[in-house]
Amino acid sequence: MGAPIGTTMGLHARSWLGALIVTLMAASTVQADVKLPNVFGDHMVLQQGQKNKVWGLAAAGEAITVSIDKQSHAATAGVDGTWNVMLDPLPVGGPYELTVKGKNELKFTDVLVGEVWVCSGQSNMQWAVNNSTDPDLEKLTAKFPKIRMINFPQVGTQDVKWSHDDRHWMVCTPDSVGSFSAVGYFFARQLNQTLDVPIGMINNAWGGSACESWIRRDLLAADPKYQALMDRWTQNEAKFAELSKVTDPNEDQKKQLKDLTGLMAGNSRPGNIYNGVLMSHLGYGIKGAIWYQGESNAGRAYQYRDLFPLMIKNWRTDWKQGDFPFYWVQLADFLAEKPEPVESSWAELREAQTMTMSRLPNTGEAVIIDIGEGKDIHPKNKVDVGRRLARWALAKDYGIGIAYHSPQLKSIEWKGNKIVLTFNYVDGGWRPFDVKDPRGFAIAGEDGKFVWATAKIQDDNSIEVSADSVPVPVSVRYGWADNPVVNMFDGAGLPLTPFRTDGRPGVTINSQ
Repeated sequence: MGAPIGTTMGLHARSWLGALIVTLMAASTVQADVKLPNVFGDHMVLQQGQKNKVWGLAAAGEAITVSIDKQSHAATAGVDGTWNVMLDPLPVGGPYELTVKGKNELKFTDVLVGEVWVCSGQSNMQWAVNNSTDPDLEKLTAKFPKIRMINFPQVGTQDVKWSHDDRHWMVCTPDSVGSFSAVGYFFARQLNQTLDVPIGMINNAWGGSACESWIRRDLLAADPKYQALMDRWTQNEAKFAELSKVTDPNEDQKKQLKDLTGLMAGNSRPGNIYNGVLMSHLGYGIKGAIWYQGESNAGRAYQYRDLFPLMIKNWRTDWKQGDFPFYWVQLADFLAEKPEPVESSWAELREAQTMTMSRLPNTGEAVIIDIGEGKDIHPKNKVDVGRRLARWALAKDYGIGIAYHSPQLKSIEWKGNKIVLTFNYVDGGWRPFDVKDPRGFAIAGEDGKFVWATAKIQDDNSIEVSADSVPVPVSVRYGWADNPVVNMFDGAGLPLTPFRTDGRPGVTINSQ
């Protein structure tokens, strides 16, 4: 049940909460037996060290008992059929059995307690082990019964999707690992081998998805910064509603209707993935989230400066677990290399991603400007991506003393015809790759025309740049291209974060 696919909360003057209640009440009228969303199931992993929410549906007024280990909790289903309890923290390990009793009884077996992370974003997070580097070798060694993953389906809708009954938790074996998110798996494997605790990964990534689809629609509609974006969708929805009423459409109308039908249920419509995918497990106990997305928003990079932080804040607010860790992958290098310095929408998107670290607490960025492929938007090397994300989690959340933060520009000093750049997070000094001299720096004078710079390492955290054709340098850029040729790493093997020191209007500044 639910509203037609072309309707919106705006058109119905219906709040997000109202949509959820309508959906749940509809479900409760046809399901008298106690029922839980599919994020609860055999082989699931519960988050250690905190209370964990368990929720579901039953008949109005039905008494519910939830028990696990030595604890038991009672609840009564409300008039809309919803109920929930909070489990007390459980010791790491297992297996446990979770029992839920109402008029019927459900038992979930082989439940482990450890660390739970969401792995989300678009296709580079969805990308499976089967399609990554050396899947045959990875499968031979994928004998990690304490690593579990659940893959959620791709459902885009403006109405809340409460559960996805065709998806279940998988135990990591040579037979199952091929369908795991590769980045999620390599992240989980590093955590499991380091911490020696069970790791659960909730994989809800959707290839090609736009950031705004992961955000509650009412939040976007309430912010004037996104009026142009929302107006476009309102027009699409109005056109869809109009064409849907045509009783005898011509061929052109049929084509328009087919295209619009795809858009209405797609992965770019504001709120579609938030409602259709995320809401089915939002609130499940987690440690944090890892994210790999941005390609679909590269043409609106300036907008992403606000849009991406809004998404993170939205998730944190609605998950009700405070400012949980949120780590993302900066866009990899992609497309053709350019012989001269140029403007780049991908560079602007990377800049927007980096800016988010200074805008929100408990966030971090894994830089992978060195492991992309110009010919392929889906680089196969997901091992290093997972490991660089794992560095953030191990260092920031589990107290492991390792390097985690890519070198990042700290300050700039002008000295005659030279500029000296100082950097933070240079662990173990500089280690340029392949050749001894730094590559990837460009310099400009007052005219803003960038040329390749000569760069020299000064000490363990500074680099000097200059160019004979720029006697009075003003600005410096590094790695500022779709697919830059760069070679600067620190001693821990982490690449220098691309940057620019100028604030010149970029190519996406007016894109909404």
